[in-house]
Amino acid sequence: MRHILYIRTLVLLVSLLLVGNVLAQKSSEKGKKMNKEIATVAGGCFWCIEAPFDELVGVQKAVSGYSGGHVKNPTYEQVTNKTTGHAEVVQITFDPSVISYRELLEVLFTLHDPTTLNRQGNDIGPQYRSAIFYHSPEQKEIAEKFIAELTAAKVYPDPIVTEVTQFKEFYSAEAYHQEYYVNNPNQGYCSYVIAPKIKKFRKQFAAKLKVNQAKGQ
Repeated sequence: MRHILYIRTLVLLVSLLLVGNVLAQKSSEKGKKMNKEIATVAGGCFWCIEAPFDELVGVQKAVSGYSGGHVKNPTYEQVTNKTTGHAEVVQITFDPSVISYRELLEVLFTLHDPTTLNRQGNDIGPQYRSAIFYHSPEQKEIAEKFIAELTAAKVYPDPIVTEVTQFKEFYSAEAYHQEYYVNNPNQGYCSYVIAPKIKKFRKQFAAKLKVNQAKGQ
């Protein structure tokens, strides 16, 4: 009888231990899933800013797309015709415990000129505007404070015209736009416009690059 009781007790303890491990694992997985944040930003052609963001440690993915317009599911051709109100944007999924929202904005403001209205170089139109589409009151506060600091420090000779507006919808761009620079490094626009930006970015943010952290640099 004592032997049977001992076995039952042992089985109960093992069961409780297994249940505890499962709950702990689920809790851990839930924590990992919650440790994500979304940022949606615009700084001219999305090809130019998607590639750099994708190289940053803490960034899980960067997707080119469209935000800030009034037409549902716009195509690239519609956006290019300047009739939908959308900006070419990159939506970034990142781990805020690894890289902060402010750090992402610091990168954004080195990748484009925030003082040219509806224009980046030879790319002209509202789809190329400088914009931050905030996802929370905290993001709005950080963005506005950051821009105010840049203005106070007179980092740029001209006024910053970056739009700071609440995020509403994001539409992923067509498949051929995704990772465009990575897949087409020798294309003319990539060679002459994007490559110099990438070079400057990699030098300035070397400590934050995935490839360098993987090497222990």
